[in-house]
Amino acid sequence: MRSSVITSAVVAALVGFGGTLALIVAASQAVGATPAQTASAVIGLCLSMALTSAWLGWRHKMPIITAWSTPGAALIAGSHGLTVETAVGAFLLAGVLILVTAAVKPLGTLVQRLPVAIAAAMLAGVLFRFCTAVFTAGQADPLLVLPLVLIFLVARRINPFGAVLAILVIGIALAFFLGRVGPLPDVTLLPSVTLIWPRFEVQALIGIGVPLYVVTMASQNLPGLAVLQAAGYKAPAPSILAATGLASLLTAPLGSLTSNLAAITASICTGPDAHPDPEKRWMTTRFYALAYLVLAAGGASVVALIAALPAGLVATFAGLALLGPLVNALGTAMGDAGKRFPAVLTLAVTASGVSMLGIGSAFWGLLAGLLALGIDRAGRR
Repeated sequence: MRSSVITSAVVAALVGFGGTLALIVAASQAVGATPAQTASAVIGLCLSMALTSAWLGWRHKMPIITAWSTPGAALIAGSHGLTVETAVGAFLLAGVLILVTAAVKPLGTLVQRLPVAIAAAMLAGVLFRFCTAVFTAGQADPLLVLPLVLIFLVARRINPFGAVLAILVIGIALAFFLGRVGPLPDVTLLPSVTLIWPRFEVQALIGIGVPLYVVTMASQNLPGLAVLQAAGYKAPAPSILAATGLASLLTAPLGSLTSNLAAITASICTGPDAHPDPEKRWMTTRFYALAYLVLAAGGASVVALIAALPAGLVATFAGLALLGPLVNALGTAMGDAGKRFPAVLTLAVTASGVSMLGIGSAFWGLLAGLLALGIDRAGRR
């Protein structure tokens, strides 16, 4: 057993967990979840990552690792009018749609035919508000936020994967040094989960459940499959979607959002740095799963710590973590000149935060972009 297998797996788990955990906490707070429910959501996600990665890696002998939906967390965190019960209902719908996609080949084909520029523009609109919030927080508390922005710019030049994790550690230390950390709530040392009974509301299902499914497929699963293919693996898409869809259904009542194939962090485990022999890189999934089991055990304590941090610092963590995905989304959205106008319209509507009929801006942005694209194409005939 090469040490690089263990190192790659642990680094991938820490980057995935630490890099966007603040966003998960923000999403839970946006729907009114209690600290116990937020901790439950994180524990559920960690268990999902551990079990799905271990199963898929062993079953297919490939370095298939899973993650939570970072764009989905941004979507939830930017929503308005949701309760934790209606959010769970939306999570369940997204899980069902992923399972159906795995089982019904025409649906998977239809998802793949969704204009990538429009889906990327919707994602960019969701992420945009979080990235700009960094500088709003910097204006309110420059002594805490602006040094972290500078450190982030330097750290990402050295190691893009570790930059956000470094900011998380340094930011927490700086908040303690400046005396900005509030009282830590009491948490049990043993992990515990809280069951949440779902509530199905049409507005939440259409405005959150459907966009959550779209961004998860377009921004996580499809790029994740591409990462595996680029590394020389024939990715078993139906099996991956079935496992992550089922995991999403099982963990949704814990308050956990969608599970999916890892995209960015997957490259840590699929390349030659993990193991020179491609047929042995799948062993990283064992240690990736073990790392997430350890993280699940300490999930409640980490959530309590982040909840006690200043709101501006949490916004900074989330915004800096999403700058990379925003750059990628904008590049994809603007890459096709023929779809540039519909993509910009999608981005503008989504970023506006408009809500009509109780349905959030992500759905209306997607609808506006598809409508504009359809009219453009009809005019050329």
